[in-house]
Order: sequence, then C-alpha cells, then structure tokens
Amino acid sequence: MREASVGFQCPSCVTTGAKTQRQPKTVFGGRISANPRSVTSILIAINVIVFVAMMATGGTRGPIGQDGAMWAFGVANGEYWRMLTSAFLHSGLMHIAFNMFALYLFGPAIEEALGRAKYLLTYITLAVAASVWVYWLSPVNSSTVGASGVVFGLLGMVLVFMVRSKQDVSGLLVLLALNVVISLQGNVSWQAHLGGFMTGLVLAAVFVYAPRNRQQLIHTLAFSGLWLVIIAATMLRTTQLWSIYG
Repeated sequence: MREASVGFQCPSCVTTGAKTQRQPKTVFGGRISANPRSVTSILIAINVIVFVAMMATGGTRGPIGQDGAMWAFGVANGEYWRMLTSAFLHSGLMHIAFNMFALYLFGPAIEEALGRAKYLLTYITLAVAASVWVYWLSPVNSSTVGASGVVFGLLGMVLVFMVRSKQDVSGLLVLLALNVVISLQGNVSWQAHLGGFMTGLVLAAVFVYAPRNRQQLIHTLAFSGLWLVIIAATMLRTTQLWSIYG
C-alpha cells in the first residue's frame, strides 16, 4: 500500500486502473507521443549512417549501392528489398542534404498528426509505392536511389491537410512547382516523385475524410488495399519483364 491524498491506494490497483483509462489520441487516431520528432529523427539518422557507409565502400558503385538501389532486373529476379532499401540510399552530399532537410521540415508535423506507428507505416508505404512507379515507368537498365519519393509523398499529404483545414497553400504550391521543374531534369527520377506524391494524396485523403468513429477500421482497410495494389502491380510488372526478356 502507498499513501494517497485521501487514504491509501494499492499500487497494482492503480496500475490496473491506468490501463483501463482511454489513452489520448492524435487527430487521426494515433497514440500521442511525448516527442513527435522521434521517428523522423531516427529515419534521418538511418539515412545519414547508410550514406556514410555507402560512400566509405565505393558509393553507388560499391556493394551497398549496387545491392540496395532500385533496379528493375534485380527486382524481377526476386530482389524485392530494393524497393525499400533504395529509399535509404543517396548518390551524393547535395542529394541527401536536400531530402533530409525536407524530411526535417515536413516529417514532424505528419508524425505528430498520425502518431509514431502510423507515421512509420506511411513512410515505408510511400517508399515502396514510389518504387512501384519506378519499376513500371523507368528504363529497365537504370538504377534509382533516394528518399525523394517519400518526400514528395509527405508534401502531398501536407497539401491535403492544409486544404482540409482551410490554410493558405500558395507557398506550398510554389515549392511544389519548383520541385516539379527539378524533377524534369535528366538525372532525376520523376517517376518516383510522381508515385510518392500520388500515394501521399491518397493516404492523406483517407486520413482527413474518415469518420472519427470508424478511423481505425478505414485506415486499416486503406493500408491493406494499398499494399495489395503494390504487390499486384509488382507481380504483374515482374511477369511482364520475364515475358519480354526471358
């Protein structure tokens, strides 16, 4: 027993009572975190660590770059991890600096709105969905690296959130326009940017328009449906490549 403001309380009873209390949730049904930047900070750290390791072992031509980049023939031969690992690889200092700065700017707001678990799932989904677009639309002999597909997905989500809350989006639209121009440069994967952005729009629409009393069910169905589409599109493209190239 321990002394309370009035009488005494049993510690185990207090613990049991705390477990039965409804935990506070974010606006989109996630669990509120004391540090809404924690997952974003970890993701940035992972990207930086992988970048340093890759540069120390030969860059994009070294083993990390060669085995982790998004490469159509690699995926077609069963190396499906490339669809995720490629989002943690970067070709140069400016490449990673731009993507990590954008993640630092936009990631925490989305993490705070979704909660840590749902935000991490969103990040992974955006990365793999962007790779699906690369798998279908990029030249089969090209390789792609970078988190820019995820960044464009986060930008799409922020746009939907701001429109829904009736905020001024003119500044964000200018930023998006500049990035579209950059995406049209020869060595930039517009396919990943477009795929990430479109996926971000879809996910954000699900989050903001789902009725509060059915949020968890609708979010679960949306993620499940999206991953089924990702898997089906990947298998279909793999079959197509095998039929063409044997």
